[in-house]
This record gives sequence, C-alpha cells and structure tokens, in this order.
Amino acid sequence: MLKKTILTLGLIWGLTVHLQAQQSVTITGYVRDAGSGETLISANVAILELNRGSATNLQGYFSIPNIEPGTYTIACSYIGYDLFTQEITLSPGENLRFDIQLQPSVVEGEEIIVESEAELQELKAIGTAQVKTELIKALPAIFEADVFRSIQYLPGVKSASDFSSGLYIRGGSPDQTLIMLDQTTVYNPSHFFGFFSTFNPDAIKDVRLFKGGYPAEYGGRLGSVLSVYNKDGNRNKYQGSVTLGMLASRASIEGPIKNGSFMLAGRRSTLEPLLAALRQNSDNIPSLFYFYDFNGKINYDASLNDKFSLAFYSGADKVRFPFADDAEFTLNYGNQTVSGNWTHIFSEKVFSNFIITGSRYFNFPEFEFGGTPFERDNNIYDFSLKSDVEYIPNEKHQFSTGIWAGVFTLRLQDRFDNQDSFSSRIHARYASAYIQDTWRPTEKWKVIAGVRGSYFSDGQYLRLEPRASLEYFANDRITLQAAYGRYNQFFTLITNEAFSGFDLWLTSDEGVNPSFGDQFVIGAKTIPFTDYGLDIEIYYRTMNDLFELDPFLPDAAGLDYDQLFRIGEGYAYGTEIMFEKRVGRLNGYIGYTYGYTWRKWPGFNNPVGDNEAQGRFYPPKYDRRNDVKLIMNYNLSRKWKLTGAWVYATGQAYTEPTGRYTLFDEPYLGTSNSTNNALVVEKVNASRLPAYHRLDVSFSRMGNFFGLGRSELQLQVINLYNRRNVWFIQYDFDENPVGRSEVTLLPILPAISYTVKF
Repeated sequence: MLKKTILTLGLIWGLTVHLQAQQSVTITGYVRDAGSGETLISANVAILELNRGSATNLQGYFSIPNIEPGTYTIACSYIGYDLFTQEITLSPGENLRFDIQLQPSVVEGEEIIVESEAELQELKAIGTAQVKTELIKALPAIFEADVFRSIQYLPGVKSASDFSSGLYIRGGSPDQTLIMLDQTTVYNPSHFFGFFSTFNPDAIKDVRLFKGGYPAEYGGRLGSVLSVYNKDGNRNKYQGSVTLGMLASRASIEGPIKNGSFMLAGRRSTLEPLLAALRQNSDNIPSLFYFYDFNGKINYDASLNDKFSLAFYSGADKVRFPFADDAEFTLNYGNQTVSGNWTHIFSEKVFSNFIITGSRYFNFPEFEFGGTPFERDNNIYDFSLKSDVEYIPNEKHQFSTGIWAGVFTLRLQDRFDNQDSFSSRIHARYASAYIQDTWRPTEKWKVIAGVRGSYFSDGQYLRLEPRASLEYFANDRITLQAAYGRYNQFFTLITNEAFSGFDLWLTSDEGVNPSFGDQFVIGAKTIPFTDYGLDIEIYYRTMNDLFELDPFLPDAAGLDYDQLFRIGEGYAYGTEIMFEKRVGRLNGYIGYTYGYTWRKWPGFNNPVGDNEAQGRFYPPKYDRRNDVKLIMNYNLSRKWKLTGAWVYATGQAYTEPTGRYTLFDEPYLGTSNSTNNALVVEKVNASRLPAYHRLDVSFSRMGNFFGLGRSELQLQVINLYNRRNVWFIQYDFDENPVGRSEVTLLPILPAISYTVKF
C-alpha cells in the first residue's frame, strides 16, 4: 500500500512538473542600440511584477525562463540610454522571442542630465570593471585617446611611468593579465615603445576588465583578464569619423550590408613633419618612425538563430634611430589577429558560441655598431578553437561549459655579424575545459561555482583550478560579495619596464613548472544615494613558481633550458574603494587603493652573511602603497564639456646606493690601465622616489562641420601645474663624490585634436 501511495504521489508530482513546464514561458532576445543596431553587453532586462530578470551576455543575448502565462511589464535599462518598458502578454506554452531596441538618452536644453533607474541597475560582479568608449575618448590623454591609459585610472591598476601603457593590476606584472581582442590573445599590445596600446578607440565597442577572482570561463594567467571587443558596425545607416591629432590621426567607417553590418577603422602616426623639423637642430632624432593599426569586422545573420562574424586586426611600429656616428638600431614589431565567430541558439534555453582564432606577434630588431650587425627574428604564432555553451533550465540555475584548445609556436633566432649565434623553436599544445553553475537559491543569494582544467604539452602539465563566488543581496542598495580562485600560468614575459621593443615570451617546460596562485576577494557594493555608488573590495593573492631568465648567469651557452631560469615567489594584498556619481550634469568617481606587493628570488637581496640560498622579499618598482584617482566630467553647456583627471601615488621603490668603489687594472676588462666603477647597495628597492601626482584637463566643444556632420574640438593640457615627477635617479662617476641627478617625466604639455563624424 505504501509503495502504491509513493508511486501515485510521484506520478502526480511528475505530471504536475510536466504540465507546468508546458504552461510556463521563456522570454529570449537581443538588446541593441536603436540608432546603430549594436548589441549591448550587460544590459539589464527584468519582469517588474515578478522582480526577476537577467543581464545580456557578451553577445547581447538574454533569457528569462519559467514565467507563468499572463500580462507583465518588461523593462530594460543601460546607462546612457532611455529606460525601455512595454506591456507583454504571455500565452501558455508559447515561448516569446523579444528583441529590444534602446534609445540613446536625448540631451535637451541646458541641463544635459541622463536619468537612471536604480532598481534596475545590475551590480557588477566582484573584481570587474567596464570602461565606456565615451570615457576613453573624453579623458585627457597624452596626445592620443588610449584604452590602456584609461584603464590605469581605475582603482587597483597602476602604471610604471608616464611612458608606459603597461597594466600592473593588483600587484601583478603585465604578463599576468590575459589580453584578448574579440577573444583572441594579443601578446604585445603596444605602440611607440609602450607609450600607447594598440587598440583604436574608434573601433572599440566594449572594454571589460576582471581585476581578480574571475570565474572559470577564463584562464591562462595568474592575475587578471582584459577583454576588448570590436564594434559590430551600424546596421541602420552609413556613418564614419575622421580625427586629426598631434601624434596620430584616425579614420573609421561603418554601415549595413545585407543581413548584417561592417566596420573598418585605421590609425597612423603623424609625427614625420615634427621629426623632420627637430632633426634640423639635433642628431639624436629617429630618421624613421611611424606606427599604424587597422581594425575590421564583418557580421552576417544567416537566420534568426545563427549569426556569423569575422574580426581582424593588424598593427606595426617601424623605427630607425642613429644614436652615434657609427651606430644605429632599427625596430619592426607588431601584432596580427583574426577571429571567426558562430553564434547559434539551439533553443530558448541553450545558447552557444564557437570561435576560431589566430594571433601573431613579430619582432625584428636590428643593431649595427661600427659596421657589425646584430639581428633578431622573434615570432609567436597562436591558433586556437573555442566553444562556449550556456544552458538555462530554470530561474535558479544557469549552466555554462566550454573548451579552448590550440597550438603555440615561438621562434627565436639571433645573428651576429651575419652568422647565426642562437636559434630556438618552442612548439607547444595547450587545452582547457571548464564547467560552471550560476545558482540562485533565493532572491537574496547568488552562487557561482566552477572548475577549470588546463593542459600544457611542454612538461605534460595538467592543472585543476576551482573557482567560486558568493553574492548576498541584503537589500536593493547593498550587496556583499566574496570570491576565491586558483589560477595557473604557463608563460612569462621578459621585458624592460621602460621600453617594450624587445619583449620576449617564454614558456614552462620540463623542469620549469608553471606559475600558480590563489586569490581571495571580499567586497561590498552599495548605492548610498540615488545615482551614486560606493564599492569596496579587499584582496589577497599569492604567486608561486614565478619563473624568469636568471639575470646573473655569466654565460647561457651550453645550458639546458631549465638552467636558464630562476624560480621565485610573491604575494600582494590591498583594499580598493571607489565612490562614483554615475549620471547627471556632473559625474565621475574617486578611487583609492591601499596595496602592497612583494617578490622574492633565491639568493637575491640577501644581507651580508645570510644563507645565499635564501632570498628576501622586496617591493618591485610598481609597488605603490597609496594610490588616488579623481575623474570628473562636467557638462558646461550643450556644446562644452570639461573633463579632469588627477592622480596621486606613493613614489616608486628604488635602490639607494650606500657607497662606491673602483677596480683598477682588472684583467677581465682586457686592458691593464682600465677601471671599473661600481655602486655599493644593500636592500633592494628599500627607498622611495618622491610622491607622484599630476592633473590633466580637457575641454571639448561639440559643433557642426559645414553642415556635413558633427564635429568635436578637444583642447587638452597634460600636467597642468607642471609637476616634474621623478622617473629614475642617474649617477655620474666622473664626479667625486658620485654625481646624482633626477631624470623627470613629462612636463606641462598642450594637445589638440579635431574629430568630424559624418
């Protein structure tokens, strides 16, 4: 009798669930900009009566499952766009495909106020930041709007100097950040010796930064992920822009094609006239210098459920610099990427994305001293396949899984006096797979848990990386967050912090273990007042098995690969605070970071008499204990806008000499009367340069270009109060005691650019 009762109840329950599944409705669709047709990433879609919703994914797609039939109000919000609301009626068993077009906020009168709906604002995941292209173009920049320099204004992100666009995120070096363009790895994203990044702001649609604690869908680096997406192109009309600047000029065009769109954008430096004028008065000017980059993307909708795209990028720097009567160096380096994407919707609950990628980095430096040439050929080729699938069975779970597999080839060949002196070829296969579940047990809790497995053929390394994050929505204004993750890295970058022309990537191998580390993050995201945000995050991260070329090897000839490296460790911790005014005539944010980062290598930075096998922790150059960034935008009128950026940072760490000595008649110098001067040092980077601070301002005037299109005149002043920040200390041994002088960074600099949009 009991068995029959249980069986009957089970059948009734199963039938009820089946009937409910037949009755319930799933709403899916894309969210787009009504003017251009561009999909919008992380737009918020909600059913107001049910207090349920979803955010669009990286392709602009959303899905809200298991809605009972009835009449509801669907709403969609995105900062900078008018709130969208519409009444919909859902019939039993009929799933609704509902694409949404958002209208950009209209500026009326002198107020220039963009409204927002706080109750629809999706709080960002822990450790993430989204940088709008409008902010990138508005921020004062040294001659040229730049993606990386805009990111350096975020809390937790530091720069090495005014001359570096490298990203030092939460105590990590630049190679610990995975940089992707349309999900294709970019290995050296810099122009002008690292002064600028390779990303043209006219071509960029979205910039998303994961500073730490990122989920299982990303991997391959210890620290962070920067994901950049090209524009899809305007689906409704042809439009373009031309910008004339002091360092570089840009042009772009986009428009519709049958069932799709295209976008093309190019940029080239325009320094040749200035260099020609400078060469009249100085010999230490490059005889050749230019850089260029070219972006493109084509999109095609094969059907309602199938979309294809092809994105590509090519850029290079070419420099020829005679720095002595019989000495000259030539640089030729750059990147090329391509990615093909197929997005397929299997059903209202299953969404998929398949990508094939190719990336190349090349670097061909040449030196000539007294007629003797030195040449290097350095190439990286990376080809991969990716797939990601999302499955949303109900309102409580969202599963995702994916694979990423590829082949990495590094070729390095040196020639001295036209004779081969070194040759190496690294050919490795890599693969990774992940599975992840986003679980919402109640309206107040959200759990994201997943695991990633990674394989690297050189050394046959297989690593597992568990990841988890937790969010608690205390109320509509306060969210508490926490995250943990294990991360592995199979690559290391050998570079000069002041100059990126000779960057060299190397890999782990037999005897050279991949680096690994753990990250712990807790945070709180709040809305203290309407249209304001206050975010606080505390992080701690470890870095183990760091590997780099041993700088103290007297001669690398004849050594095995694993004998070329030194293996170290590090850790970092800190607190980030960001207070933001999100909309209105006056908007912007102030960010503060209190952070420490440390490194240790065996036998390095030892006190005299200590065990030589032991090293001592020291702060690297980019350790800045206190870091403040203030960014403000103020709309003066319908035509004029003022943008200001002020930064303050603890002075960078450096090693202060404690004395000097001179060796006379040293036989290793080759002559009996030669001398060798050297400095005596103790603790590495135990001293600090003066604090760094600088104010940049930008005035923008919107206008009309002879009735042919809109125009923007941008007037900028970099380092407004002419703070001569110290770059490094230089020593002169010809003086006694040793001469000490400070080499400073940028002085006050004016800049001007003019943009026409048609």
